[in-house]
Amino acid sequence: MQTPSSWRERLFVIVFQSDTTAGRRFDKILLLIILASLVTVILDSIDEVHRNYGGLLAGMEWTFTAVFLVEYLARLYSSPKPLRYAFSFYGLVDLLAIVPGLIALYYSDAQYLLIVRVIRMLRIFRVLKLSPYLKQANYLMAALRGSKQKIIVFLVSVSTLVTVFGTLMYVIEGPEHGFTSIPKGIYWAIVTLTTVGFGDIVPTTPLGQVLSSLVMITGYSIIAVPTGIFTAELANALRGEQLRHDCPSCHKDGHEHDAAFCSRCGSALFRKTE
Repeated sequence: MQTPSSWRERLFVIVFQSDTTAGRRFDKILLLIILASLVTVILDSIDEVHRNYGGLLAGMEWTFTAVFLVEYLARLYSSPKPLRYAFSFYGLVDLLAIVPGLIALYYSDAQYLLIVRVIRMLRIFRVLKLSPYLKQANYLMAALRGSKQKIIVFLVSVSTLVTVFGTLMYVIEGPEHGFTSIPKGIYWAIVTLTTVGFGDIVPTTPLGQVLSSLVMITGYSIIAVPTGIFTAELANALRGEQLRHDCPSCHKDGHEHDAAFCSRCGSALFRKTE
């Protein structure tokens, strides 16, 4: 007869270990349930489907919520460190898959927040052994961290520009031409500067049209700035990763960021390409 501790260990293998047969089977079934719950939420947002099958879909959503609740409790019970799991990324996502269903008891539209369950599909990286692709995502995260300060300065500068342009347009055009307030002018400046151009508010005076032309030209000149910043940082991140590769001759790793030759054997860290 199995003891409670052995049952807990067995449950841990099933719900946490994706490299075992039972764990892979559990994760695949879980992914199918998550996908089914997402389809149910999407279908329920269609008026015709909701009118005809609202009761059935609501019952299915409650069933999925109950399944996810049982799964979450099983993970808490079997985890060696329940609090660590509860506050981990996947633990918080698992909890978010349950909370909207409970909130829907008091606020019916909250059921559409169940779409957050799509985040749980990230488990597919573990099931299908796609973890090497996550390493590539680390390059993007490193580039974002490296360009954070530059992008913040850029956004502050753009925010200042749209505030100035929006205020000027409010003064030039005035409420009689649709610019009823400074925030409305700032909204127009953002739409124009980003070259979106909804056309719901347009300047009609000659001076306003001149300012509008200036804003559009400015938008084209600065729209590529954050892309250039991010691209440069991404190139630096990729180059830094290459420099951390093993030496092609003696396979020593952990070289300095700006190293061109191996500190052990003196071989070039980068082979020249013909």
